[in-house]
Amino acid sequence: MRTAEGNNPKPHSLGAQCRPRTRRLRGRLLLGEGHPATTGGGNECHRGAEPTHFPRRRCRHHHVALARQDGPTILVAHSYGGTVISQTGLDPKVAGLVYVAARAPDAGEDFAALSAKFPTPPITPGIITSGGFKLLSQPAFLQDFANGVPRKEALTLYAAQGLLSTAPPTTSIAAWHQKPSWYAVSKNDRTINPDLERFMAQRMNATTIEADSGHLSLVTHPDVIARLILEAAANR
Repeated sequence: MRTAEGNNPKPHSLGAQCRPRTRRLRGRLLLGEGHPATTGGGNECHRGAEPTHFPRRRCRHHHVALARQDGPTILVAHSYGGTVISQTGLDPKVAGLVYVAARAPDAGEDFAALSAKFPTPPITPGIITSGGFKLLSQPAFLQDFANGVPRKEALTLYAAQGLLSTAPPTTSIAAWHQKPSWYAVSKNDRTINPDLERFMAQRMNATTIEADSGHLSLVTHPDVIARLILEAAANR
C-alpha cells in the first residue's frame, strides 16, 4: 500500500458522484476545511435524469468540470463512478484519485469478468433488467445497496435512483497507473464484494482504509471518507 508523503498545497476542487449521496460529505469538506467541492458527474441519481450509458457522457461532464478548476484537483468517485475517474484521471489538473467502494477497472478490462472471480454479492438477484437498462428492486436497494443507512433516508435515495445501461462499460485508460490513488473499502459491502475492493486497491498500490460500513460509506461514515479525501488533498 502506498503511504502518504509530503505536505503539498491542497487541491482546489474535489469531485464526487451523485449529489444526493454526497451532500453531507461535501459539507464537511467545504465548511470544515475550506475546500471548494464540485460535482462532475451530472445528476444521474435523480429520478427522471438521463439514463447512464457507457461513461463517455459522464467523462465529458468531468472534463467540463475540470476545465473550470483553477488548480490541482482530486477526483473522488463512488461505485460505478470509479470507471469514470479511471478514464478521465490523466487530465493535467488531476493530482490524485480517491475511490470509495468503487470500481477501478484496468484499461479495456471487463469488470463483470473480474467480479466473477469473487463470490457473487448479495445484491445480484435484486437487479432488474428491462429495455436495455438496469435498476434495483426496493428490497435489494434497502438491504444490499443502502445497508446501514436509516430506512427513511434509504427510501429517499431509492426514489432517486437512476437507470444504468446494460451495455458493458469499458475504459481505454486506467489513470491509477500514473496518478496517486486512495481507496476506501467498505467492509460490509453487499454490492461490490469487499475482497474485490481490496484486490483493486492493492493492484493500484492505493493508500487504503477500511470502513465498517455497507456500500454507501460516504452516507453512513462521511467523516471517515472526508478524512481520506483531505489526506489525498494534503499529500498530492
